[in-house]
Amino acid sequence: MADMQDTLLLGSEGIKKTILHGGSGDIPKFSTGAKVTFHFRTLMCNDDHTVIDDSRATGTPMEIVIGNMFKLDIWETLLSSMRVREVAEFWCDTTHTGVYPLVSKSMRRIAEGKDPVDWHIHTCGMANMFAYHSLGYDDLDELMKEPKPLYFILELLRVQQPSEYNRESWALSDEERLRVVPILHGQGNKLYKQGHYQEATQKYKEAIICIKNVQIKEKAWDVPWLKLEKMANTLTLNYCQCLLHMEEYYEVIEHTSDIINQLPGVVKAFYLRGKAHMEVWNEAEARQDFSRVLELDPGMKKVVKRDLAVLNMRMEEKNQEDRDKYKGMF
Repeated sequence: MADMQDTLLLGSEGIKKTILHGGSGDIPKFSTGAKVTFHFRTLMCNDDHTVIDDSRATGTPMEIVIGNMFKLDIWETLLSSMRVREVAEFWCDTTHTGVYPLVSKSMRRIAEGKDPVDWHIHTCGMANMFAYHSLGYDDLDELMKEPKPLYFILELLRVQQPSEYNRESWALSDEERLRVVPILHGQGNKLYKQGHYQEATQKYKEAIICIKNVQIKEKAWDVPWLKLEKMANTLTLNYCQCLLHMEEYYEVIEHTSDIINQLPGVVKAFYLRGKAHMEVWNEAEARQDFSRVLELDPGMKKVVKRDLAVLNMRMEEKNQEDRDKYKGMF
């Protein structure tokens, strides 16, 4: 006999619950900030019950923090009907499963040891979540094009109250996130000064993710959104400074161009992009960016003059090499 909580859940629009294995004790308190650890399997509603994802296969259970804007909020609803050690199957219709492919992609990337965010195909705003581009997994692309009802089989392992665990940056509230940003920023700067560029990029990246998670709740181009955008841009430019040392020139050009297209008065963006162009032999683009730097900030004259001298010398050497090469050919 299903208990009251389960029947209530059955009353939710588009969800059906079947308990496969009863849990123990009372239903835990799923208060805001509680950390919930569980295993999940996601299956298609076809004859074969094709498995889409299975946390047991990756060996690591899933953790979410209640009330933390986890993209798939339906899971919070499902879990909060369960007892510890209970295993239940939930059928959910497409109103609840539409975002699943996006969430699944992040989880798969993490399981593969990759960054959940695609920094290389980094594009701005929510618009491209809906503009169709490949998620990098065929089965998820299918689901994205045509959402379908899904089965989620969940096994609740434990529920920890906020006082019982150390929270990581993704589990922070917005206020806490913004308090962490300057700390990460400072750590990044320190690592940069010590020449630990790879480690510094991780700190800057984490700070940017904190800002983006808060910014997503603001209305684009409103004052709070713009303030956060400026904070994120400062960090992105520091991140690009590391990338220059790591010789990731094309990525620098990509990130700085994004900033310039959005806020055309950022001197440092033009300067770093000019440096990157210089490294990949884009002479005209480099000169153009450096001249924009001087227009925006005449105080940079000394620095830019030095970079232009290096550029002239390099181009002269390259032209000489090319001439020698052609001479050898004839």
